[in-house]
Amino acid sequence: MKSNLPLLFATMIVSACGPTKPDKPKEEATKSAVEAPKLVGRIASIPADKRFVLIQSYGKWVVESGRILTTRGPDERTANLRITGETLGEFTAADLQSGSVGVGDAVYSQHVVKPQPLLTSPEVLQPQGEPPAKIIQKNN
Repeated sequence: MKSNLPLLFATMIVSACGPTKPDKPKEEATKSAVEAPKLVGRIASIPADKRFVLIQSYGKWVVESGRILTTRGPDERTANLRITGETLGEFTAADLQSGSVGVGDAVYSQHVVKPQPLLTSPEVLQPQGEPPAKIIQKNN
């Protein structure tokens, strides 16, 4: 009777070389730190020169000067606005950067999450009242 050892060995090698299931990419790591656009107000008025607009906010809204907003109106009309920093009550002024706007167009803000700064200075980590620890370099 012949030994089946070579056949068994060959079967194990072939099965070990078979296709493997690829790892799924981690979607959480690739997610951007950008939230979806948020409806923040509407175009309340456009002066005759059409170089800036007044935005009426929907509720409490704090926005820094220089932020870019987008608008959307009927017939797929869009525009980019830049906040000037001038506010009065629920109204905020913005310069028209591109596109065309009309009274009543929706105004959207896209919030970009700013990463927290990393603490790298040893002085920041030391409690107050204690001197900073000495760092001694060792040569091996």
